[in-house]
Amino acid sequence: MKKAMIYSAVMLLMSSCGLYNKYERPDVDTKGLIRDAVSDVDTLVVQDTASFGNLPWRSVFTDPQLRRLIEQGLEKNANLQNAALTVQMYETMLKAAKLAFLPAINFGGNSIGNIQTLYTNPSQTIKAYSFPMTASWTLDLFGNILSQKRSTQMKLLGYKDYQMAVRAQVISGIANCYYTLLMLDEQLRISTEMSAMSKETWEMMKLQYKLGRIRSTGVQSAEAAYLSTQTQINEFKRQIRATENALSLLIGQAGQQIPRSTLAEQSLPTEFSTGVGIGLLKNRPDVHNAEMNLAACFHDIQTARSQFYPNITIGVTGAFGNASGSLNPGKWLLSLFGSLTQPIFQRGALTANLKVSKLQYEQAFNTWQNAILSAGNEVSNALVNYNSYDANSKVEAQRIEVLTKNVEDTKALYKSSGSTYLEVLTAETQLLGAQLNKVTDDFNKMQTVVSLYTALGGGGK
Repeated sequence: MKKAMIYSAVMLLMSSCGLYNKYERPDVDTKGLIRDAVSDVDTLVVQDTASFGNLPWRSVFTDPQLRRLIEQGLEKNANLQNAALTVQMYETMLKAAKLAFLPAINFGGNSIGNIQTLYTNPSQTIKAYSFPMTASWTLDLFGNILSQKRSTQMKLLGYKDYQMAVRAQVISGIANCYYTLLMLDEQLRISTEMSAMSKETWEMMKLQYKLGRIRSTGVQSAEAAYLSTQTQINEFKRQIRATENALSLLIGQAGQQIPRSTLAEQSLPTEFSTGVGIGLLKNRPDVHNAEMNLAACFHDIQTARSQFYPNITIGVTGAFGNASGSLNPGKWLLSLFGSLTQPIFQRGALTANLKVSKLQYEQAFNTWQNAILSAGNEVSNALVNYNSYDANSKVEAQRIEVLTKNVEDTKALYKSSGSTYLEVLTAETQLLGAQLNKVTDDFNKMQTVVSLYTALGGGGK
């Protein structure tokens, strides 16, 4: 009873010193973390619990060809493969940390056998043999091994989060490259059609010049406008090739043509349920990774504290032998040992290590807080950007309708000398600009959906 009371008192003392405490999440303020995308008052966007970021990536990206590209990327992307290998390394380290609680057993260390010759009788020899073995066990009374194991566990969880973050980046990167190709394809189509229109205008003005109705400067301006569309076409072709190469690298293959659909065939969510701000703490792998680093630093402080306490080791040594030839046959010779090492003066190393561990914890806490704020900013920006690009796309659609009619009317007036060649060129240039702007706005909307999905912690399923 007396021993049990002493042991209980020691454990209570160790707990009060914080050597056996588990990590608990510190308080964090997420009020107003995500700004409303429309309202001028900075309230939370929504209050429901369903989150757009919780959707599986196949429910967000429904294009069959894009799905195949994402699946290939998840299988062959080099960065994702390296992240998985890093997780495996820390899983191995955790297994080693768990085995630290078991005794250490060593065989050998001294000579296994020898032959001795007597000085008085050289013809007589003594044959001795010994098979030594040592087993030792460090008593973890002060939580040194336990805190190191817990720290390794937190680091393993952090690297699993890193793996999920890389996975989300791969999915979003493939989707963005795919949508970029669709945008460039559409811009190339529009520029090709406008090039044909510009050439038709150029031919019309050459005819007007032969009839003496306009000067040579009108023909030159029309030709220059046509050549401008040719340079645009060449630039879009260059960008398509470069984007195909970038996407090929993401999915782990040599640069080649990427099979794809069209921009008009895409269908992405337009209503977003973002969930409350606290959801970012569990959905975002980078935020959770920052918290696991914080937890690892918490346990590193416990490890540093435990180093001020004694290191107690018990063990047994044994050897099977004939004791230098005096015993034949051999017998087991056993001995028990124990050691207690109490650090007294380590030239400030232990104190400095504890102080550094506490400072590292503060750094990890600041990094975690900043990761939460950054996540909130990304969500807020994505929501605002989507609404802005959506509004711009609708305005550009109206402009295209007006400018298309304007080009038709201007050409008709030009043929009857009711307008000048400059008005025709200006109308065509404005129409081309509006068409390209609308394609860019539609692409930006798609890219913003991808960004919002990633910012809400999606892509990992």
